[in-house]
Amino acid sequence: MSSQDIPEENLPAEQAHAHGAVDVADEQNPFADPGLPPHEHRIQDIDERAAKRSERTVAFLFTLSMLATVGFIASYVTIPQDKSIFVFPIGHISAMNFALGLTLGTALFCIGAGAVHWARTLMSDVEVADERHPIEASPEVRAKVFADFKEGAAESALGRRKLIRNTMFGALALFPLSGVVLLRDLGSLPEDKMRHTLWSKGKLLVNMNTNQPLRASDVAVGSLTFVKPEGLEETDEEFQNEIAKAAVMIVRLQPDDIKDKQELEWSHDGIVAYSKICTHVGCPISLYEQQTHHVLCPCHQSTFDLSDGARVIFGPAGHALPQLRIGVNPEGYLEALGDFAEPVGPAFWERG
Repeated sequence: MSSQDIPEENLPAEQAHAHGAVDVADEQNPFADPGLPPHEHRIQDIDERAAKRSERTVAFLFTLSMLATVGFIASYVTIPQDKSIFVFPIGHISAMNFALGLTLGTALFCIGAGAVHWARTLMSDVEVADERHPIEASPEVRAKVFADFKEGAAESALGRRKLIRNTMFGALALFPLSGVVLLRDLGSLPEDKMRHTLWSKGKLLVNMNTNQPLRASDVAVGSLTFVKPEGLEETDEEFQNEIAKAAVMIVRLQPDDIKDKQELEWSHDGIVAYSKICTHVGCPISLYEQQTHHVLCPCHQSTFDLSDGARVIFGPAGHALPQLRIGVNPEGYLEALGDFAEPVGPAFWERG
């Protein structure tokens, strides 16, 4: 049903043209302004049943938003953090994350959709034109405002009472620090956890694939092997957090090919151990080129030279890979002679 199908006496009264509108240009109004076009009435403006339907639709959307919010709270409270579900075509994902995202998205969408439907169907859609007037104050008002300001500044004695002025500025400057202190409750402080790993003197280098300690004789020239510290198991609750710092790759080079003096001293018979964590954004390094002794991070192509202190020769990484000092115990197994001398992975603001 359109406004043309409604008897003329049932239609709302039309508003007059905008003030100052002229159909033909003249000397005083060089540009023609015919005013606003004729207003086209909506079905809700002329049919109360249609307006009621729109009202129920908006109410339904708002009610659905409330139910979704309740579902969000219930999902957060009841769904275990480690529960996963299969969602086609995404695959296996966290059940809690899926439920929270779905309910929160539904709640926000229904609020927005309800507000839009309300505005487009029930609120007034009549366009109103108004003439634009200058917004600046008259010279007399401006002069009075400036005079009042100067009088107030003089009466406050802010210029003469320097002690009050300075302490006030100090109070205003320090007060926001109270909000900064509250940010501490956003999470536990990292302390020095970013500077240390599970590696320590005497810990054996365990092959990540076989889960067995490595002997020096097990490492061939040109081979790349990934190792973890002795005692770290995949079933451990903190395995992912710890391996993200303690993952190490070992490569056996010819001792004559090692250019860096410290690297040679920290190696054993050409076997060098370096952090597997890229110093750009923390991706695991997995590509090794035997002829050049270069390792490549597959994320952003940062390239490190393992024969020269693992320095960066290409890509966005900011510094060389940390080296782990290694040796051999009396049983012939490779062992660490301490932790990394510097933090592994990307730089952080307080690294120094």
